[in-house]
Amino acid sequence: MSVRARDFLGGRAAVAGIGATEFSKDSGRSELRLAVEAVRAALDDAGLTAADVDGLVTFTMDTSPEITVAQACGMGELSFFSRVHYGGGAACATVQQAALAVAAGVAEVVVCYRAFNERSGRRFGSGVRQREPSAEGTALGWTLPFGLLTPASWVAMAAQRYLHAYGLTPEAFGHVAVTARRHAAANPAAYFHGRPITLAEHAASRWIVEPLRLLDCCQETDGGQALVVTSVERARELRHPPAVVAAAAQGAGRAQEQMTSFYRDDLTGLPEMGVVARQLWRTSGLAPADIDVGILYDHFTPFVLAQLEEFGFCPPGEAAAFVAEDRLPLNTHGGQLGEAYLHGMNGIAEAVRQLRGTSVNQVPGAARALVTAGTGVPTSGLVLVADG
Repeated sequence: MSVRARDFLGGRAAVAGIGATEFSKDSGRSELRLAVEAVRAALDDAGLTAADVDGLVTFTMDTSPEITVAQACGMGELSFFSRVHYGGGAACATVQQAALAVAAGVAEVVVCYRAFNERSGRRFGSGVRQREPSAEGTALGWTLPFGLLTPASWVAMAAQRYLHAYGLTPEAFGHVAVTARRHAAANPAAYFHGRPITLAEHAASRWIVEPLRLLDCCQETDGGQALVVTSVERARELRHPPAVVAAAAQGAGRAQEQMTSFYRDDLTGLPEMGVVARQLWRTSGLAPADIDVGILYDHFTPFVLAQLEEFGFCPPGEAAAFVAEDRLPLNTHGGQLGEAYLHGMNGIAEAVRQLRGTSVNQVPGAARALVTAGTGVPTSGLVLVADG
């Protein structure tokens, strides 16, 4: 049974520092070095040193172990270290893990990080090649023989059903891509800085797997991103106003698989994000109308629409019109479609900038931000709010 009551994590921790490498297609250095650069940048942003850190959290996919990052950064003893599974679905859960450790007194300063050479090294979009025998591999065995070999092909199945159910065409996805690229065009850190697109350009881009076009798919990026989490009280003494964790949640739905949950009764929604949404609203006490900016995981445009519907910003089937009308400032950094694909960690950093008032696409008076992690997999989310 899913959690049905408010939890007690809200208001117990805050993001106090953010740091990243440049985002590129060929970093020219190891993933460990990218991780260390991002961690050091985040600590410097917070006004802390490596000696202050006693906890680290990353993804199971990350190739840079916590103890190795600690050694390379010059950290001392660690009292907490943790990893979260399910690829991009882990992003917001890393902050949740850090916040839980801080709230429980297990650690005082926890750094969350993710670093990879996802373009020049391992390319997640290149498909499934060699896999060791596993339960996850068995699940993929029901789809791989039929040509569903890549994340785009897995998402295309659900996207096609979504369009059919609501009488839409693939052009419905274009508004998400255009919005992301508009924001990326104004963001000097974005790969697509200065390069917005139009709906016509989206519709003219080549098919990847119908109904997904090239401009419906996120980038492949080399880079690193890190976040510093500590208590709200300590964060208030540091360099920037705290981005308080008002709520954090993870979610997996019934009949959940990794990207291939095709045997559910309905393929038009994202039940795992529904679990997250209910808990974030319960714990934060907020509702969709209270959110000033949404940073929604955009590995593929169709799942941005489904997330808006799962969170209750609009009824099912109406998210394309919702985005077209700019009813919610969305992915103001450019998202993974426009800024960089860092498994969602760069989106959390953008939410922090919005609450600090330092985003290049600043939403006036932004005080409440919703952030989500990867969809189609067990996932996570955050509500971050300005202090006070």
